[in-house]
Amino acid sequence: MSERGMQELALLLLTALANAPRHGYAIAQEVKAITDGRVVPRTGALYGALDRLLHEGLIEVAREEVVGGRARRTFALTDRGRERLAAEAERLAATAREVQRRLADGGSAVPA
Repeated sequence: MSERGMQELALLLLTALANAPRHGYAIAQEVKAITDGRVVPRTGALYGALDRLLHEGLIEVAREEVVGGRARRTFALTDRGRERLAAEAERLAATAREVQRRLADGGSAVPA
C-alpha cells in the first residue's frame, strides 16, 4: 500500500462499512449521509471502487442473495481495511492539526 492519501470515494466507502456490512445501494446512501449530500456516488463509480477495494483486500463479500430476481452482494470491511481506514483517519487528523497550528500562528498572507 502506498503512503499516498486514499482517494475520497474509497475513504468514504470504507467509512460507510466501518460500523456495519451493507449492500451497494445502502453504501451509496450512507456516503450521501456522511457527506451531507455533497457526494452521491454514481453506480459505475461506486461498483468500480468496490471492486478495487475487494481486489486490495480492504473489503470482502459478506453475503450474496437474490432479491426481487436480482443478485445483491453485501460488503464488509476486512481487518486489513479497518487498519487502513484507521491509518488514513490518523493521516488526515495530523494534516488538520497542522492546518490549525499554522492558522493559529497568525502569520500574515504573502502580498500578491
